[in-house]
Amino acid sequence: MTPVSWRKSSYSNGGGGCIEVADGYTDVVPVRDSKDPQGSSLLFPADAWRSFVTAVQAGEFGSV
Repeated sequence: MTPVSWRKSSYSNGGGGCIEVADGYTDVVPVRDSKDPQGSSLLFPADAWRSFVTAVQAGEFGSV
């Protein structure tokens, strides 16, 4: 089994409210809390994740 490669979100600022996503899957995107790397991850369908990322980049959820 190939080890999973996790990466933090580009918005990560060291404040502890970050997520990580795993690369290398075609149909799903695993997402986990960066503060709890041994904890559970959520699996999102890849198409849904791409739509979410596109909406965030377009500012559809407002700004922080």
